[in-house]
Amino acid sequence: MGSFSLMHWAIVLLLVLLLFGAGKLPKVMGDLAKGVKSFKAGLKDEEAGAVLVEASRKPASDA
Repeated sequence: MGSFSLMHWAIVLLLVLLLFGAGKLPKVMGDLAKGVKSFKAGLKDEEAGAVLVEASRKPASDA
């Protein structure tokens, strides 16, 4: 029940090809890649925003 064998992945690939067809598959994968890129960009923006909030909360030190 653990990991999938090579035969399992071959069946999954065959089903994907049957569902989407060979012509639509590059478009589907391109859309998936765009989604992943925008997700990563959103995470970076969120982290940058958190750093700015933390920096604004710190009191200015008297020198």
